[in-house]
Amino acid sequence: MKKNLLAIAVGAAVALPGMALAAGPTVYGKVNISLENQENEIGEVGSVDDDWSLNSNASRVGIKGDFDLDFAGLKAIYQAEYQISVDGDDDEFSQRNIFGGLAGDFGVLKAGKFDTPTKVAQGKVDQFNDLQGDIKNVMAGENRAGNIVQYSTPTLADMITIHGAFIPGEGEDIDGDGKDDNDLADSYSLAIIAEQGIFYGALSHDADIEDELILENERVGGATTLDITRAAVMLKPGNVELGALYQIAKESEDLNNAGKGEENSFLVSGAYKIDRWKLKAQYGMTQGDKSDDEATLMAVGADYKLAKASKVYAYFSQVSLEPDAGEDRDDTTFGVGMEHKF
Repeated sequence: MKKNLLAIAVGAAVALPGMALAAGPTVYGKVNISLENQENEIGEVGSVDDDWSLNSNASRVGIKGDFDLDFAGLKAIYQAEYQISVDGDDDEFSQRNIFGGLAGDFGVLKAGKFDTPTKVAQGKVDQFNDLQGDIKNVMAGENRAGNIVQYSTPTLADMITIHGAFIPGEGEDIDGDGKDDNDLADSYSLAIIAEQGIFYGALSHDADIEDELILENERVGGATTLDITRAAVMLKPGNVELGALYQIAKESEDLNNAGKGEENSFLVSGAYKIDRWKLKAQYGMTQGDKSDDEATLMAVGADYKLAKASKVYAYFSQVSLEPDAGEDRDDTTFGVGMEHKF
């Protein structure tokens, strides 16, 4: 049934790209495909030289829309978004952001599976989102949660929105402490986002969100949930984009009586637009509190716009793991690709 529905959606997207179906939902999506050469040492025994691969980079197709209700000026809202495997390596469809909800003067209330407020809080600081230079390779917090309920305020003072979400445990032991979690809000995520003119800023906090530390996730008995505090800021003066992000991620539980594992992370990014070109770069680092391990991310690239919704690009990224004991290991990637939105 799921595949039949999406096949219909894809067909509609081809027939009516970027348009709303008459008296119905909008079909949208993105195809991002890249040819990459990778040399991987992290997580591998030895290195893999000249490993060429074709990657889909979170390509997706979705349906979204809203319609008026006969009550209190409310609208029903809905979205069904699936990741698609353009290169054919994975399942044809896998669930991304899917929800139903209500919108009105009071704000937006929605429930389903979608990005947490902390993930959304990064804004567009990550210049290499969905590629091998993605910040998820060096820091926690990039979570899409199931069974999540979220309320978002309308825009306050013409610039501020507040997002609050909670997740019931549904009887599972989500934090690994040996006890079933049955409360209404066993996990929650909050974010305050301010946008005006060239300025974007966000402050967020997660509590007991299912996730793991990047460097210290192999600690015996480590917790399976994290508390995460994230701050992000971005400026866009003229053709320049400047971004920065700082984050503290800590295990929610001290299950092995060795102290809660903690990681401190930061990322800085920048981009400059010249006609159809966009030149971009970013650097990030995460440091473990218990292990003293470090992970770094460096990425540089260039996009060339073919049209408003289409571009080609090339990039180079390196993710490095510098353990407190042992040899440094690197994952390096060079890729060229194209992205088309519809």
